[in-house]
Amino acid sequence: MRGLDDFLAECDRGPRINELTGFFAATAAGQSGMPIRKPSVDARLLPSDDLLRGLVGLHAARQGFFDQHYHGSIPYRLEEECRMAYAMLKYARYCLAPLSLYSLGTAEGTMARTLSELSGGKIRSLSCSPNAENYKCFMAYGEPPGADLFVGPFHRLTKDVLSSDVRLAKFASGFDFILEDTTFQMYSPNRLKQIEFVTQHLKDGGIFVFVEKFRAADENDYARREWQKDFGFKARYFPQDEIEKKKTAVLKTMFNNEVTLEEMFHAAGRHFNHCVLTWNSGNFCSLAASNSRENLNLFLSQMADPAIPSEYVYEASLNRGPTDYAAGLQQK
Repeated sequence: MRGLDDFLAECDRGPRINELTGFFAATAAGQSGMPIRKPSVDARLLPSDDLLRGLVGLHAARQGFFDQHYHGSIPYRLEEECRMAYAMLKYARYCLAPLSLYSLGTAEGTMARTLSELSGGKIRSLSCSPNAENYKCFMAYGEPPGADLFVGPFHRLTKDVLSSDVRLAKFASGFDFILEDTTFQMYSPNRLKQIEFVTQHLKDGGIFVFVEKFRAADENDYARREWQKDFGFKARYFPQDEIEKKKTAVLKTMFNNEVTLEEMFHAAGRHFNHCVLTWNSGNFCSLAASNSRENLNLFLSQMADPAIPSEYVYEASLNRGPTDYAAGLQQK
């Protein structure tokens, strides 16, 4: 218990719910940080498919304030979110029972609620956010069927909370998918304990997807990718003074809690036998991990090619398919 208490105290001290609280609250309420135009999917980069078009359309209709800020900030993150959701929808077709998805720290939970609405009961989702402003956006279109949102930080959503809350008890048996979307980096660089804590909610054979911003081995490479993001993409949605303001107010703090991609693989490898890099955009990457090679293979087989121009992709290992890289690191 001492280790858990120390971890919870570490999270309670995290910037996300302390010095960055004002930024996230104001952005979630639409009071600041709004792009000059709403980001939209570049359909040329995604497959032409009726199911995917329906997903993209509903996702756009359900976006709240923070999602617009988020998708205008990271190159082609919106396309990747739709690509990932599309794969989950198709994955669900192979499952006899409804899938459960836990999307932690994902603002108003747009992707999760879109999947629940569009799947007709095949995907039940739970999102979480410390901001009540995000809950208002979540409920702006009425109570979504099959989707819930827990108002609180990820480390306060425990098994006891799930089992004792009538509304959330249906998730007490765990989740088939967990998505951590740029959440851990807002609290600390302690990926080992963060993954350990959240993995308690993952079913045996479940899939854990991580989306994070990573430190580069070369600081100059990191800086160049940031310049590309800011001037090649972000400038489409935000004035330069807003970009600089966020660097000072948020990104410098977040940088202190980022880890390298290798460190992330090491941390994931302590908990999972299989881990694969599925997406890269500058300093951002997405990884999928599982102890079931079969389930991970099935999920990856449902993914379309990454919907991102090649000039934003720097990781040579991207899309080489599922590997036992994390397990190999664990054995060393």
